[in-house]
Amino acid sequence: MFSNTIKKHTNSNELFDTHTTSGNIWHNIREIYRYRFLLQNLVIRDLKVRYKNSILGVLWSLLNPLLMMTVYTILFTVLIPNNNIRNYPVFILVALIPWNFLSSSLTSGTLSITGNAPLIKKVYFPRILLPTATLLSNLVNFLLAFLILIFLLFFSGIGLTVHALWVPVILLTQMIFIHGLCLILSTLNAFYRDVAMMLNVVLLAWFFLTPVFYPFERLGESAVLFGIHFNPAIVMRWLNPMASIIDSYRTVLWGTVASTGPVSMDPKFLLRTFVTSLLIFIIGYIIFTRSEHLFGEKL
Repeated sequence: MFSNTIKKHTNSNELFDTHTTSGNIWHNIREIYRYRFLLQNLVIRDLKVRYKNSILGVLWSLLNPLLMMTVYTILFTVLIPNNNIRNYPVFILVALIPWNFLSSSLTSGTLSITGNAPLIKKVYFPRILLPTATLLSNLVNFLLAFLILIFLLFFSGIGLTVHALWVPVILLTQMIFIHGLCLILSTLNAFYRDVAMMLNVVLLAWFFLTPVFYPFERLGESAVLFGIHFNPAIVMRWLNPMASIIDSYRTVLWGTVASTGPVSMDPKFLLRTFVTSLLIFIIGYIIFTRSEHLFGEKL
């Protein structure tokens, strides 16, 4: 049983302790390090469960973005021509892969507490390992899909330029952002199951409000909604961190509409996105650690 794996990393006097220390961040970091092998097992378990009884198995991590890329390419180059966008398959894939990382992480992360109720009630371990494990298992899928993107970049003649060195920083920013959201959503879902039900609707709306299949540059400078005048580009920059993150990936790997290839990005722009992601993580961490001692009785 999987609970036996947890017991190997748990002292006997902690087995049925439902209280967790939530005040000291350094204590929690030490706890995560102490249970690092359990975290590894949780990630492996998530990957095994995801592809259990699947013929293609992990290949779905590669096929999913490729199939979606094909659909959007046909839609916006044949049925609804989207002119002046070179290498449209690359343009789409460079945004779809980060978006799928967000979507799958939030979907599984939201259920990470409620889906592990028997473990939480039975033994002690840092509860934060559960949403963290879902993030890391989805990171594995992201990295596998990213290999396909690299192949497509070279196949299309774009290749990898020096600007691709920004990718690890952008990925770190995205991981911090996603982790914070997972902590918030998994906590809320432990108390209100409606959260998981609403998530799919929110993700669908969020997808269309993020420049995945259209370039950021196509957003107008002026729009009117309910009688309110605003600049869509500025609003999206400030209110939608994923728009900035995806635009960052696209800029350093594909380029812009006006460029002929990948270009550099403004460090100040990425710094602002990083700070926003960090604030969301801090908020998520506070909400999670102040609520985790109640998980046992709410599940």
